Amino acid sequence: MRPGVRLGVDVGKARIGVARSDLHGMLATPVETVARDQSGTADVARIVAIAADLDATEVIVGLPLALSGSATASTDDAVVFARALQGGLPVPVRLVDERLSTVSAQSALRASGRTAKTQRPVVDQVAATIILQHALDSERASGRPAGTPLDTPEGA
Repeated sequence: MRPGVRLGVDVGKARIGVARSDLHGMLATPVETVARDQSGTADVARIVAIAADLDATEVIVGLPLALSGSATASTDDAVVFARALQGGLPVPVRLVDERLSTVSAQSALRASGRTAKTQRPVVDQVAATIILQHALDSERASGRPAGTPLDTPEGA
């Protein structure tokens, strides 16, 4: 397992969830929910600042594919956002399949007693945590980084 803090990012239309790993890449925890800025500057700048504050070595962006595995409008949006992040970061950005992460996050929050209204502020953070934990577990199991680098054909 490669050492270093990693950020997990769940890109949504209104909000972006951010999670982080510990230095050893064992555990993902929620960090913050960032409001989506349709101009694409304030939200990217905030996540770049979080990455710098945590001395992140990599950023994992969830890639929302359809259940069939095909790309959707949300997939394209996440890739565009990941590219904007990459432009402001000195560390690599990887795309990781995130199918059903938000559904899993909502289910976990509901099981913990949260109502739909009280879930809203944190569901994106929980989804980012699920995405990042999946990537960490995958790397630990396979010995290879999860997902695809942004600069490969799958990320292009």
